[in-house]
Parts: sequence; C-alpha cells; structure tokens
Amino acid sequence: MTRRPPSPLRRSLLRQAALADLDGLRARHSQVFRASWPRRAVVLGSLALIVGLAVVAMIRLDFSLLRIVHGLHRLGDFAGMMLPPSAQGRFGLFLTALGETLAIAFLGTLTAACLAFPVAFLAARNVVPNPFLRFGVRRGFDVIRSVDVLIWALIWINVVGLGPFAGALAIACSDVGAFGKLFSEAIETADRKAQEGVTASGGSRLHRVRFGLVPAVLPVLASQVLYFFESNTRSATIIGIVGAGGIGQYLTELIRVLEMQQVAFLVLMILVTVALIDLVSGRLRRAIIGGAAH
Repeated sequence: MTRRPPSPLRRSLLRQAALADLDGLRARHSQVFRASWPRRAVVLGSLALIVGLAVVAMIRLDFSLLRIVHGLHRLGDFAGMMLPPSAQGRFGLFLTALGETLAIAFLGTLTAACLAFPVAFLAARNVVPNPFLRFGVRRGFDVIRSVDVLIWALIWINVVGLGPFAGALAIACSDVGAFGKLFSEAIETADRKAQEGVTASGGSRLHRVRFGLVPAVLPVLASQVLYFFESNTRSATIIGIVGAGGIGQYLTELIRVLEMQQVAFLVLMILVTVALIDLVSGRLRRAIIGGAAH
C-alpha cells in the first residue's frame, strides 16, 4: 500500500507547528542545524573557482562590453537591410533546397539509428556480461560522438565531394555515437519483468532479448530518434554552409553578397519548418511514450 502525500492544508499545519517549536527542534536535533564549515568551504571554493575560470576566459578571449556596444549600430543596420523579407523570385529554388535539407536530416538520422541499434546491445550490461567487450564498444561510441558534425562534413566532402550525400553521411556518423550511448542506457534500464517471464517460460537468451527486451525499449528509442531528427534539421542547415548541400549553401552565399532580404526569407523558412517538425515530433513522442505507459 502506497502512502499518499500530505495535503496542502496538512503541510501548512506541520510547518506552523515546526516553526512554533523551532527552539525545541534545534535542541533535540542539534547535528542537523549545526553549520558544516567544511561543506561551506567546498561550496565557496567551487564558486570561486568557477568565477575565476570565467574571468580568465574573458581575458584570454579579449571579451569587451564596449566592443559589443559600439557594434550594436551595425547590428541595427543589418536588421534594417533584412526588411522586408523577400524571395525575389527564387521561392521555388529555396523550397527545393529546404526539401534537400530535410532529406539530409531524415536520411542521416535513419542511417545512424539503424547502425547504432544492433551495436548498442553490445554495450549494455544486461545483455553482454563481458566487461572488455562492453568497454571497447562504449569507447568506440565516445570517439565517434566526440567529433562534431561540422568536422564530419568537412571530412566527407573531401571523400565523396560536395553535395547532400556528404551531409547525410556527416549526420549519420555524428549521430551513431550519440544513439549508441542513449540506446545502450535505455536497454540497461529496461523493465526486467517481461524478460524474466520469457526466461521462466523456457525461452533462450536470444528469446529473452527478442521478445522481452526489444519491445520494452522500442518506444523510448523511437522517441529519441524523433528528437534527433528535429535537431538534425538545424544541423543540416549548418553543414550546408561548408558545401554539404541544402539550404545552408544558399544562406552563406547570400550573406557574402549582403542580399539580406533573401537571407531573412530563408531564416523565416527555416524557423517555420523547425517549428512544424517540433510540433509534430513532440506529439508523436508523447503518443509513443504514452502508449508504452499504458
């Protein structure tokens, strides 16, 4: 039988009673109210270290509020040049480039998920008991995801040439490591009841994974894939700037020639697309997780 939390009225009464007997509480539980100076010293030292590192970073990076203030008028000039946003007869071309960006994000995310899904089982403690194999797979995931998607894009551009194919490969490589880590953690924290039921009914180790573990983690993995697709839509725009295809390529070219009205139109297209993907994927994630909970 689970204990229900106290009602707001009961909590208020308990608080008033505690405040009324505060001196008695201090006398009976002095160790609780006693100031822990070592702990305070650690907290103050940590805060001082963080502030000190921030100050050193500002000095090393030549951080200056005056430079920001003096440059605000240039920011205002750019904002004025962006109004009103206009495609200037290139809407069809921009729409095709936006579709290419979505295709890069979709193909890269799907490829990464398909590659990471089977390998993630090798990094899960409840599937592979060998610690050396798990350690090797986990460190492999760490190495892959430590390289940013922009660096992967530059690598693949030199391998397969400019274009959206390099962009899809860059996103796939970047996400394999992240998916592998997230998938393996979801597998390790899966509910064991279904797996124990399969084992108790005479199932083998493979049956336990196939019929007990996989159905339990699939909703969580699908939710993570949807979230990454939403995030990769923005990443596909960024890698397009270095020549990996998509709308980012037009964005960087128009910024160079100061066609700011077209830049503003592209930014609005990206914002609307990301907002729609966020809305749809958010509802899908809630439906998947909600369906799993019931």
